[in-house]
Amino acid sequence: MRAFHLILALAALLLATPSARADDDFSTALRALNADSYADKIAAAEALAALGEGRAAPILDALADGRLYVTPDGAILIEQAGTYLEPLSQKIVTTDKAEAITVNNRLRGVARGAAGRLALFSPNAQARGAAVEAIMNSPSDEAADMVRAALAKESDATIKALMVTALASLDLSSDNAGHRLAAVTQLADSSDPSVRSQIQRLLETETDLQVRKVAEKTLGSIEFRVTLMGFVANLFQGLSLGSVLLLAAIGLAVTFGVMGVINMAHGEMIMLGAYTTFAVQQGFRAFLPADLIDLYLVAALPAAFLVTALVGMGLERGIIRFLYGRPLETMLATWGISLVLQQVVRQIFGASNMEVANPSWMTGGWDLAGGFTLTYNRVVIILFCLAVLGGLAALLRWSSFGLHMRAVTQNRPMASAMGIPTGRVDAMTFGLGSGIAGIAGVALSQIGNVSPNLGQGYIVDSFMVVVFGGVGSLWGTLVGAVSLGVVNKFLEPYAGAMLGKILVLVFIILFIQKRPRGLFALKGRSVES
Repeated sequence: MRAFHLILALAALLLATPSARADDDFSTALRALNADSYADKIAAAEALAALGEGRAAPILDALADGRLYVTPDGAILIEQAGTYLEPLSQKIVTTDKAEAITVNNRLRGVARGAAGRLALFSPNAQARGAAVEAIMNSPSDEAADMVRAALAKESDATIKALMVTALASLDLSSDNAGHRLAAVTQLADSSDPSVRSQIQRLLETETDLQVRKVAEKTLGSIEFRVTLMGFVANLFQGLSLGSVLLLAAIGLAVTFGVMGVINMAHGEMIMLGAYTTFAVQQGFRAFLPADLIDLYLVAALPAAFLVTALVGMGLERGIIRFLYGRPLETMLATWGISLVLQQVVRQIFGASNMEVANPSWMTGGWDLAGGFTLTYNRVVIILFCLAVLGGLAALLRWSSFGLHMRAVTQNRPMASAMGIPTGRVDAMTFGLGSGIAGIAGVALSQIGNVSPNLGQGYIVDSFMVVVFGGVGSLWGTLVGAVSLGVVNKFLEPYAGAMLGKILVLVFIILFIQKRPRGLFALKGRSVES
């Protein structure tokens, strides 16, 4: 019987040993954080992190923040708003004899880095992914061991793939040539620019011929993919800029094409649309339930169109219609109107920038290879721009108003003789162009701050798009905006943003010398005369 009880006791001891040993190791490393020397404290922090337990993260964070205390009997406590938490038992402790554990900058940095690595074991997948990326930026032998331990427990396929890549990156600095060769082979399908830099550094010091051969081949394939992704990124950014230019210029193409008015206040219509969006957003926040805030952008579109269309019709009826046939006076008058509108907005909203938040469905993006992200707000603006262009084309093609507008554009005297009220068409056309500019302001508010000078950054580009594409031509405006946007983005990496714009402007000047009516010129007796 005694032998039977002894066997049971030994079995219980053996079953309890791993957990008890882990607790003992954790407790020993925890108490060592109060060592006499900073070197011993650093070693204790690294040993605590190496255990790979999530409960060590708040302890290391507290150490880095100076909130880790020790009692006279050696118990380690975390200070929390005037109270103390015992990290092993997770119980609140009341004491007035605890003293803060001293830290220096090096220990603080080690503690923060170790706490960041422990995020590998966080239940939050996003936190684990961020921890892996942080480790790739600051590799170490301890980090590699922790990634291996976390990889064995990882269930998320995306995070698991990221950990595999991170381990391969860490193994590039291994003393074992076989590990380096396996790492280079593993990274052959990567498109990350940071991986390319790591392999370039490896080639600077690598002595093993086989590793060098595979590394050079891997570097070539990575550089090809990085170049390809750079091209795609520039193309997307160019299309994004082109969509913004199209929205800004399409209303100007309508007014300039029909009435020949050089409207220098067109940029301020864009600005008014952006401020209308800001006002609608503030109204939703103040008067409607919080869960409806994502709908403010839907309400802002008709509001911005209506406000700017009414302002545009008022300007046309009150000032511009008296200046037809006098382009210089029209340009000066509209320039003065733009200054007045800017000052009115400053008086109402102030001179500082206003922030318009993206709705949740426009926040974030699709992460593609090579660190390139397709942001939702840019994608939505591109699609929205095409929808506006298609709607305007349908309006001009199939509505009676569009028929009248085209008649006035092609031959104003004949249209008037046929009974078309050209004055009303002028007012409605100017209102339509201004309203579209207001919609452009709604889109621009989603990619930048709103300020009284918002429209000034787009008025020159809008005129370039209209003149290059062909005055009054929607198809020409589309081609001109996309062409200028893409060319700008491809020139910027080589010439810089300012020089790129200058080169585009010089090209347009030379192009207009050869083709004064732009890419797609309207046809008609009065247009051709």
